[in-house]
Amino acid sequence: METERVQNIASTFEDTIPEAFIRSEHEQPAITTVHGVNLDVPVIDVSDPDEEKITRLIADASREWGMFQIVNHGIPSEVISKFQSVGRAFFELPQVEKEPYAKPPGAKSIEGYGTFLQKEVEGKKGWVDHLFHRIWPPPAINYRFWPKNPPQYREANEEYVKYLHGVVDKLFKSLSLDLGLEEHELKEAVGGDELTYLLKINYYPPCPRPDLALGVVAHTDMCSITILLPNDIQGLQACRDGQWYCVKYIPNALVIHIGDQIEILSNGKYKSVFHRTTVTKDKTRMSWPVFLEPPPDLAVGPHPKLVNEQNPPKYKTKKYGDYCYCKLNKIPQ
Repeated sequence: METERVQNIASTFEDTIPEAFIRSEHEQPAITTVHGVNLDVPVIDVSDPDEEKITRLIADASREWGMFQIVNHGIPSEVISKFQSVGRAFFELPQVEKEPYAKPPGAKSIEGYGTFLQKEVEGKKGWVDHLFHRIWPPPAINYRFWPKNPPQYREANEEYVKYLHGVVDKLFKSLSLDLGLEEHELKEAVGGDELTYLLKINYYPPCPRPDLALGVVAHTDMCSITILLPNDIQGLQACRDGQWYCVKYIPNALVIHIGDQIEILSNGKYKSVFHRTTVTKDKTRMSWPVFLEPPPDLAVGPHPKLVNEQNPPKYKTKKYGDYCYCKLNKIPQ
């Protein structure tokens, strides 16, 4: 059992934070954020009947930004509300009720309740607790990490996933077609029916010194695509031209991040977005990213149809599990 959760640390400090959470000056959000400006990340209405237009907008955003927000995505607001409600209820449980879901010591999988995830170069820590578990496909699910309290947890998650499939298929289809591939080829290249949906619930408690701490350090996502649902507390930031900007919150929108595997598959045409999260002094921020992951033994590299003598591969072909191990442990790819 990890003894110190950030949620507990937050309740014991009033005007300072432990040294381990204080970022260096080149990371501190008060110094490195461009204040008073929200990044105009593309917002795409995916209910538009003009499918060619949607494909173009999604592809353009993926090339130029590596991220965008989608609205009118077909997931009912009440489904989103219940999904967020049960996640919030879990983190509001007494600590003793959360610890049984903790990631087992020495486990290779990242599933479970926890606090620290990856090696950081300067040994610093993020101001966040989390819960990881797979939500699709059924053979990949380990219900040991699905909270039994609140009682509606499983139902709310399964309902959200049911609607999420349509979003996933639309994204892959658009990205595939724009590359000149068949609409199914990009999804097949990351696992097809074995593509894993890995849910992470991030819980960022109030922080006495939000000017010094980060929730999650700057990174790109290892997966193919991330579909992120935030709560209404500002915190997501993206890097643009070497500067950090806040990404405006839009109610019921889904934030889409292009991940490393799509950048690799597209041979660099689509860009994996460099992003991080900040925290606030008096409010709890939460987010629910779903990472679309290839199976660990699947080798991912530039798609064969996208490389030739004039356009050689810019990335190595590598098993996804090996890629993740190297990235989490800061080993050069």
